[in-house]
Amino acid sequence: MWPVNWRVKLRELPGGRPRKNVVMRNAPKWVAGCSLAILAALYVVGAVSHGSLRHVVQTLPLWFPIFQGFRRREFAKWSALPCMIFWLVIMMFIWLFLLGWASIVSGHFSPTEIAMTLVIGIACVAGLFTSFCWRTSVSLWAAIGVMILFGVLQLLAFRISLFPYIATH
Repeated sequence: MWPVNWRVKLRELPGGRPRKNVVMRNAPKWVAGCSLAILAALYVVGAVSHGSLRHVVQTLPLWFPIFQGFRRREFAKWSALPCMIFWLVIMMFIWLFLLGWASIVSGHFSPTEIAMTLVIGIACVAGLFTSFCWRTSVSLWAAIGVMILFGVLQLLAFRISLFPYIATH
């Protein structure tokens, strides 16, 4: 016979102790892993398109959430959010171009680059989902400040990567 409140029982360990939320306990590592997947996929794109320096510059802001996430720091969430949103929007622009629905971006994309846009998009969605589910103790103003800082850093890194010397090396 099922206990009266079987949902509570499912959340308990065999000894009756409450089970910790495994997803949120691992949230910093998930955010770091998703950021690392984005970084690696962008490096692959750089290697394939002969623009490695450009992609190294573009991914500089992602290093902070990678290091902070693997160290289980709560600021990993707030620094990763603007970067993941930025890269998801860029990937959506590329997909719209490939589908012929919009010409916000243009160019020729190899099959490897197209595959990497899917990897980056999936990593962004997984990282954003994890971040939105993860509750941190960071104050509102600190979180907003970190998000603005990393949003500006990501935009600045992207803009610098378009300078002629960096874009061609």
